[in-house]
Amino acid sequence: MSDLHANHEEKQVWSLPRINSKAPEFEATTTHGTLRLKDYEGKWLVLFSHPADFTPVCTTEFVAFQEIYPQLREMDTELLGLSIDSVHSHIAWIRNIEKNFHVEIEFPVIADLNKDVAQKYGMIMPDESSTETSRAVFIIDDKGKVRSIIYYPLSTGRNMDEIVRAVKALQTTDKYGYATPANWQEGDKVIVPPSTTTKGAKEREADEGMECVDWYLCKKDL
Repeated sequence: MSDLHANHEEKQVWSLPRINSKAPEFEATTTHGTLRLKDYEGKWLVLFSHPADFTPVCTTEFVAFQEIYPQLREMDTELLGLSIDSVHSHIAWIRNIEKNFHVEIEFPVIADLNKDVAQKYGMIMPDESSTETSRAVFIIDDKGKVRSIIYYPLSTGRNMDEIVRAVKALQTTDKYGYATPANWQEGDKVIVPPSTTTKGAKEREADEGMECVDWYLCKKDL
């Protein structure tokens, strides 16, 4: 293998999709059979990776992901897990979770033994592990675009409330065209884009429906 080819291959392995880029296509074996990214067309998707089956932090996360899954589905959002384990390992672990926690894992899990999906999404941190996927979360919209990317180290379990909040915020922005402020929750005021003219700035501050700190920062109820 030439040095040029080796360098190209390394870039492919550790590449990372960018926000608003097209999510990488895949076809993978899962606990629900073969699935493709295009199977989720028209829906939002939370694609997440975990380091390994039968590990303590991952087990707590799977229970927590299942707890938010019904809420995500109400938001027309599906959930799809992934690790570099076999489908038999996934099935055994899921059955173990059901036995020990009395929680049925309803969402599919990719068995990414060849690391194909993990490499396409940059889920493996080369300085941390060569075989374990990090705790990555990709929020993919109903048009197949990556809208949010969240990474956690192997030692830190994810916050499920933040994942739900992020999906709600992105869907709100798409529906109404407004941004959401820090710590925004459903029902809170949204941020109106700043005016691009001095006249518009004055009119905005005089608008009783606006809550303005200054001309560039105004909020309103939806």
